[in-house]
Amino acid sequence: MTDTRPRRFDLIAFDWDGTLYDSTRLIARCIQAAVVDVGGARPSESDAAWVIGLGLAEALARAAPDVPKEKYAELGHRYRFHFLQHQDDLVLFDGVLEMLDALRARGHKLAVATGKSRRGLDEALSTVALRDRFDASRTADETFGKPHPRMLLELMEELETPADRTLMIGDTTHDLQLAINAGCAGVGVSYGAHAPDSFDALAPLHVAHSVAGLSQWLAANA
Repeated sequence: MTDTRPRRFDLIAFDWDGTLYDSTRLIARCIQAAVVDVGGARPSESDAAWVIGLGLAEALARAAPDVPKEKYAELGHRYRFHFLQHQDDLVLFDGVLEMLDALRARGHKLAVATGKSRRGLDEALSTVALRDRFDASRTADETFGKPHPRMLLELMEELETPADRTLMIGDTTHDLQLAINAGCAGVGVSYGAHAPDSFDALAPLHVAHSVAGLSQWLAANA
């Protein structure tokens, strides 16, 4: 049966790590290892996870406040070293492909707004054969990082979609603040980097506790 309900959102933008891709714990561990490599105090896993979603340079600086600025380049190199050792271990959360296909079938435009680098995102998209499922994407190294609204504003402009027809979905407060800053609605997911109670002050439309739950909410409300 054809779904004849009107769309509330024409454009749905997804964060990548921790929202579509099951990578939060690995990223946190790579941050921890990189900080130790350059002589910093090992951040807790929760502190390392909190910075996920920011641009890499800002994330590493916040995770390693005791590391001097002259070591930031080395810190970034060490993070990439550890991440590349395990990048093939990363997998999509169960149900992501089916959710994306259902949204495309309903005529939604789909985008990625991520703190990853362009190279990192392109490698991930190629690895899991996702490129043709997204209409556009923005990464932190080609525009401003979250929660600055630029990446989402650029996606809306490219895909000719106004803010009131755009939805941002992510697993961190950075994603939800990005949505607010861009004048868009936001939905949080609780299975990624940030605890769901941290979303309360940002008033998302919904907080999903699984990809299945997110898919159901989108089918009923997007």
